[in-house]
Amino acid sequence: MPAISSNKPYRVGRSKTGLGLFATKPIRKGTRIIRYFGPILDSRIPEQDDIENKYLFELNGRWTIDGSVRKNVARYINHSCRPNAESDVRPRERKVFIRAIRNIEAGDEINYDYGTDYFKAYLKPIGCKCPSCEKKRKKLRAEARVERAKVKARAERKAQKAAAKGAAKKKLNGKHFKGKVNGQARV
Repeated sequence: MPAISSNKPYRVGRSKTGLGLFATKPIRKGTRIIRYFGPILDSRIPEQDDIENKYLFELNGRWTIDGSVRKNVARYINHSCRPNAESDVRPRERKVFIRAIRNIEAGDEINYDYGTDYFKAYLKPIGCKCPSCEKKRKKLRAEARVERAKVKARAERKAQKAAAKGAAKKKLNGKHFKGKVNGQARV
């Protein structure tokens, strides 16, 4: 892992989703945090267009940044459906900057939305692990547990009613006896 000087407002650290980039100092809204960089790939060149890794950042239909180089610390920024930063793409300059869209406190993980294409290709099959999606899934699981408990309780009450009803009926020679013998009421 690259050494990061202490004057940087971020550090690489362990996250729930692997490695992540964390703020070491408060970062104000609108502040440019870091530049996403690497070799520029041209999609018109077949050898460059066939490169596959998770760190490709598409500038436009032609140019893509291969951010897999170790010095590119911005590659550690994870996806979030409710991000605290966003990418500022400048295709003519072939540069990408990550900028804070909210105030970020020291210790908070820096994250941005990777976009729908990346989400569908890489995150949707395994499920998004960002804090907002985890919270949503936790709430859905809790609601499902409550619903299962309600269904189980209903089934138990129904079984108890059926058992009570069955005990009230008397059997006579294997047939249900309702108080009549040979069509006449029994006294």
